[in-house]
Amino acid sequence: MAKPKKTPRPKAVTPKGFRDYFGADVTERKIMLDGIAEVYHRYGFDPLETSAVETVEALGKFLPDVDRPNEGVFAWQEEDADWLALRYDLTAPLARVAAQFRNDLPSPYRRYAMGPVWRNEKPGPGRFRQFYQCDADTVGAPSVAADAEVCAMLSDALEAVGIERGDYIVRINNRKVLNGVMEVAGVLDPADPSKFEAERGIVLRAIDKLDRLGEGGVRALLGGGREDESGDFTKGAGLSDDQAGRVMAFMAARRDTGAQTCAVLSDLVRGSETGEAGVSELETIADLMDAQGYGADRAVIDPSVVRGLGYYTGPVFEAELTFEILDEKGRPRQFGSVAGGGRYDGLVRRFTGQAVPATGISIGVDRLLAALRMKGRLGGAEAGPVIVTVMDRDRLPAYQSMVSELRNAGIRAEMYLGNPKNFGNQLKYADKRNAPVAIIQGSDEAESGVVQIKDLILGAKIAESASLDEWKAQPAQREIARNDLVAEVRKILNGDA
Repeated sequence: MAKPKKTPRPKAVTPKGFRDYFGADVTERKIMLDGIAEVYHRYGFDPLETSAVETVEALGKFLPDVDRPNEGVFAWQEEDADWLALRYDLTAPLARVAAQFRNDLPSPYRRYAMGPVWRNEKPGPGRFRQFYQCDADTVGAPSVAADAEVCAMLSDALEAVGIERGDYIVRINNRKVLNGVMEVAGVLDPADPSKFEAERGIVLRAIDKLDRLGEGGVRALLGGGREDESGDFTKGAGLSDDQAGRVMAFMAARRDTGAQTCAVLSDLVRGSETGEAGVSELETIADLMDAQGYGADRAVIDPSVVRGLGYYTGPVFEAELTFEILDEKGRPRQFGSVAGGGRYDGLVRRFTGQAVPATGISIGVDRLLAALRMKGRLGGAEAGPVIVTVMDRDRLPAYQSMVSELRNAGIRAEMYLGNPKNFGNQLKYADKRNAPVAIIQGSDEAESGVVQIKDLILGAKIAESASLDEWKAQPAQREIARNDLVAEVRKILNGDA
């Protein structure tokens, strides 16, 4: 009789394109998000949490990755034939909320949201299918003053979490200007917006890759296509040399001041009503930013900003970190974009049939966290809890009493809950937990009303560099009165021991 086949054990691996977040990652992210939320709150924005799952109909398909399944979203069909999907950003769910609760919400409605989003994209180094976003949006404000305010708020948020002025720039453009350029170049027909839609999508993605591919790579994508170093070929937009030249001139239109840039853009879109309206809006935003004190050291008009999502209808913006880092090949380069957004006046209209103006910004949480660590604003091992060791199994209540005293005093603490037979393992556990202090009390200490307090921070420093005499002069472990436990632990944690 054949033996039944054993069911193979599942592989303990993280799915491709996903990652796990451990203690320090979660703690540092919360600290950063709390700082950003404080700025958003100061500007008058209210928090909002929406479901991670939306109907595909409500989300719409605005991602540029048309070659991926479901155009880049994780979607599935329910038994009742409705298609559901994980949200790919926090803006599309906001449009649904604004439409669903339009009679209850104030107008304009200002909200911020923070949470994970999912995109069915090809994963790569530093590119994950699940990542955190931090958004702030204003729904119901037609004036570009709302766009200028969002850009100012983004600048304040970056500085609040530790990105110094001079290490970032908020770059502002307008999709109407780009549409005007493409209209003049013959790639957009105002009477039939669906015409040349595929070509325009390629143009948008090509411009968005300017910092990575350079002018030559972008021009190739605007024309017949581009073959990369691996031999992979990317189809181009098929523009003529004249058409591609006008798009390239648009990307190179930035000048020293917003007024000078707008003058160049005005020449490029002359004859396009949409383009001229976009230039006028950029001029207004530049004036408003100057009036608030956000000069060229914090925000600039930059035509190379286009944003990849298809729902933007007006001003678009990005926050770029300008300090240098080394890439995987050791070459210096700028850190790059950590936030982006823009105006999307057509998104809510999908639900209501009525135009509802809206604008907002989204911060890439993981990228901003990485930047803060590189700048030394975050990082390093997080301090663990004080560890109360267990010397006698029958004295667990006494040890737990010590833990409670420390916790009630606001000190993070825990009792060792593993097998206490090997005391060395308890100290190894304390080391792995990055504990600053270990508390030791055997039966002899208990009878004398004392405890041994082991300063693990000092012990580590002494072990690194001290001589034998210094070791004896600065004992990392000492005896204290049991009643002084909280006070002595606090001294060590404050560096006063």
